[in-house]
Amino acid sequence: MDKHLFICPCMFGLESVLAGEIKRLGGEDVVTTDGKVSFSGNTDMIARANINLRTAERVLLVLGSFTATSFTELFDKTKALPWERYIGRDNNFPVKGYSLNSKLFSIPDCQKIIKKAVVSRLSEKYRISWFEETGPLMQIQFSIFKDTATLMIDTSGYALHKRGYRKTSNAAPIKETLAAGIIDFARVRSGGSIYDPFCGSGTFLIESALRATNTAPGLMRPFQAMRWNWIDRKVWYNAKDEARDKINPNPDLICYGSDIDPEAINLTMENARAAGVEKYIKAEVLDIKDFKPKTENGIIFANPPYGERLLDIRQAERIYKTMGKVFPKDGFSKYIVSASEDFEDFYGLKANKNRKLFNGSLRCRVYMYY
Repeated sequence: MDKHLFICPCMFGLESVLAGEIKRLGGEDVVTTDGKVSFSGNTDMIARANINLRTAERVLLVLGSFTATSFTELFDKTKALPWERYIGRDNNFPVKGYSLNSKLFSIPDCQKIIKKAVVSRLSEKYRISWFEETGPLMQIQFSIFKDTATLMIDTSGYALHKRGYRKTSNAAPIKETLAAGIIDFARVRSGGSIYDPFCGSGTFLIESALRATNTAPGLMRPFQAMRWNWIDRKVWYNAKDEARDKINPNPDLICYGSDIDPEAINLTMENARAAGVEKYIKAEVLDIKDFKPKTENGIIFANPPYGERLLDIRQAERIYKTMGKVFPKDGFSKYIVSASEDFEDFYGLKANKNRKLFNGSLRCRVYMYY
């Protein structure tokens, strides 16, 4: 099978987690840079990566990378790439992307030049002058950073953090990919007790259950590349069968969720049912001041309200102080997400370790106690 180069964007701070996932999946030549991981693999890796990766935002197929300091250079080098290997006569192939710290900084102009170059290449190869673009989507993406242009095709469709189980969410949810990364930090496996006293729409609980059961996060959703005619459908069937065979149906796990908002409890259980992990999750309405673990040990995940998001800063600080009082000191690891640089002062204990992350566009840290 042909070897391809891929790039998987991820949330800043999760690069090492994603690199580990890719290596375990069989990806080769893995290279980590800020906000993304590149690797090589066969065509079947398009299916396997989309279905199995927990912390990637997308799987992008790389056509080529080159220096471009003029529009002529951008056109000529884009046209030189083998677009006809992937884009058919009827495919829809729009262009989008970004440019940073480069001479070519106009996004609309870059889009037009790249589109024109691809059309020119395909017109010569297919001997046609007009493309209806009524077929399956082949979303072309470009990045131009410090005058280096990278041309890619998105294989995923909508972002991979959209697993398919969260139909609705409460305000300010944590991204599934970020939750999965923090769960990896905590080394959640097939047994034990998990707690989330601010469970919201249940993301930490559900992602923990998916991890403990070794259920691939992409089993319930489609991907754009499933519609591409140059990828045999068997590749997708085989990748899904392989993922299903690895599921552990009987983990020794229970996840306890609580939240002061009754609607959050309803959302948590609704989403857990959609994810197929309802039997591992229990949730109840509970104020953080009344939190008390039901077991002697376990892992506590918490994404308490930030002052910048839902409550004013003083209310958030009061919550941090309450957490410091009610969270057990022994027998439990704690992984707490906060945007406050003073979190440890209010919580009352310095973390064993903290790590800078982004929850969406919000800069935050995960404070780790173990």
